[in-house]
This record gives sequence, structure tokens and C-alpha cells, in this order.
Amino acid sequence: MANNNTSKIDLPAIGFGTFKSEIGDVTYRSTLDALEAGYRNIDTATVYGNEADVGRALKDSKFKREEISITTKLWNSSWGETKALQAFDKSLEVMGLDYVDVYLIHWPVPAKYRDNYKEKMLETYKVLEKLHGEGKIKHIGVSNFKVHHLEFLLDNISIKPEVNQIEFHPGHYQKDILEYCNKHNILVQAWGPLGQGSLLENELLTEIAKKYNKNVAQVCIRWCIEKGVMPLPKSNNKDRIISNFNVFDFSLSKEDISAIDNMAPAGFSGLDPDNIEF
Repeated sequence: MANNNTSKIDLPAIGFGTFKSEIGDVTYRSTLDALEAGYRNIDTATVYGNEADVGRALKDSKFKREEISITTKLWNSSWGETKALQAFDKSLEVMGLDYVDVYLIHWPVPAKYRDNYKEKMLETYKVLEKLHGEGKIKHIGVSNFKVHHLEFLLDNISIKPEVNQIEFHPGHYQKDILEYCNKHNILVQAWGPLGQGSLLENELLTEIAKKYNKNVAQVCIRWCIEKGVMPLPKSNNKDRIISNFNVFDFSLSKEDISAIDNMAPAGFSGLDPDNIEF
């Protein structure tokens, strides 16, 4: 059984996402822009194909390695001891790093292992524990795990995941997962905090944004922070990258937080971690 740490992982309040960021100079440039804007946590993944661009940006930036937290993720095709070790080494190689700050299992139930995912999950997670013990990963965790996935994992491992990165945004408030993670001191990170952009014209969010002289994206990001969640907004536009980081000079009222909590479903990707096709 995992030991229960008493505090959550110490990471910046906001991170920079690179999901669907174009491979090559686009990701390289936007990552540099994010670092210049103040972001100190960069999130990538093997399947995004842009780990090398993130690594290149980090190398070419003015910041020391220890000043920046880098997160990447193990893809579904690399489950199992041998493949997971190879995949991790490849990620380090393409990013030009000696270690990563956070390493996550990307999905809990890959289609290939749907019939025996629990056994394979444990085999794979033990690789993360091993690499953590060797100092190659500072913090291990998971992504897209529901409560029942987390319950199984915590009952069968030695090192508790410190992060669970899930789809989390206004209109998709996964309260049950957040409450479970809070109970077990697991930091929730929010991918798609803007609902992949689909929330930017939302009427309720637009009205709330006007109250604070902010835009909808800033309200979505601030709402995540107010919920104790670390948002990972993504943009390739320098002005929006800067704007998305400009969320520390206001707080949402209790009434507005409640209104967002109780929004009608909106912006959901449609991805069910128990039934993905990849």
C-alpha cells in the first residue's frame, strides 16, 4: 500500500501546455515565450511528438535547469517493464535532459490492455517507482485516472502518485476526482482548462469576465486555481500566452465560483478514460 505523504507536490500554480502544439519551431518558440512570460512548468508528452522542441527551448532559454519543472508522459504503447524503461530513456534523450521533474502514465486503460489493464498498470507503475528511486524522476504520477483507478493503484503500490492530470474546466468539473485527490494529497492538474477553446464565447463566463475586467480564458484559469487545481493552458500566440499567465491580480467571488461550479456541461472532449480507442 502506498504511503500517504501529508502535503501535495510543490509546483508552480500554473503550467504551460503543449498538447496539439505543432511539432518544430512553433512549439519551440511558444515554449520560449512561455518561459519569458513567467511560466516555470512546461507540460509535454511522448505522443505529442514535441518533447525535442521543449528540450531545445529549455536549453536555449536564459533559465537554469533547476528553475524549470518539466513534465512528460508515458504513452499507451509503452506499457510494461521493458518498453516503459526504453520509452523513458528515449524521452530523456530527445529532450537532452538527465532527469524529468514529473513523469505520468498517460491513460489508465489503453485499448490494448482493456482486459488485463490492472496487472499491466502495476507492472508499468513499478518502473516509475524504480526510476524515482534512481533520481531520474523527481515526482511520479498519473493522467486521466478516475477514482476507481486511483483506489486500485493506491492499494497496490509503494509510492503514491503525486499528480493526476485530468480534463478539468468550467462545464466539466470532475468534483469526485478532485475531492478524492485532495483527500489523498494528490495534486490535480487541468488539461484543456479552456475546454479546447470552446468556452471562450460562453455567455455565463463572458458575464463573469466583464465584472473583473478580464477575458474568459483568464476566468477559466483563475477558477482552476481557486479550486486548488493547476491549469495547463496552451497557446502558440505570444499575446495570449502572456494574457493566460496574468491571473494573479484578481480572485473570483464565492458566488461566481459557485456559478461556474454549477454550469451546464460544456467543452467536454468526449474522452472516457475507461473506453478510449488508443
